[in-house]
Amino acid sequence: MADNIKSSKDWLELTQLTQGRPVVVERVRLAEKDIAIEGCFELPQLARLAMDDQIFIIAFVRSHGSIKEMERVFGVSYPTIKSRLTRIADSLEFVETNPTPSKADILSRLQQGEITAEDAIREMEALK
Repeated sequence: MADNIKSSKDWLELTQLTQGRPVVVERVRLAEKDIAIEGCFELPQLARLAMDDQIFIIAFVRSHGSIKEMERVFGVSYPTIKSRLTRIADSLEFVETNPTPSKADILSRLQQGEITAEDAIREMEALK
């Protein structure tokens, strides 16, 4: 519990220090191992949000997406919750969860019998 509080305070301090400016992480250390990874890593999108927006998103997830619950927690109206969700969503880049398959993927699926030759042709034509 104490580690979580310290971590939250550290994160709040980092957020205040950076004031929304881009942050690049250059070294990552695994806390319980003697391993460090160096490179150039961007923070995840949610970590780049302002602290109050992060808190809002955490509350939204904890309320299972219930806007009615969010109204109760924050003491604001439905349009206010929707407006804030829209603003935050607009600031996030969409992550494609179903990317367009490559020609190699299509041919592999055809070879494994997962799709027919007609399906493969149709998918190949869609790539053009």
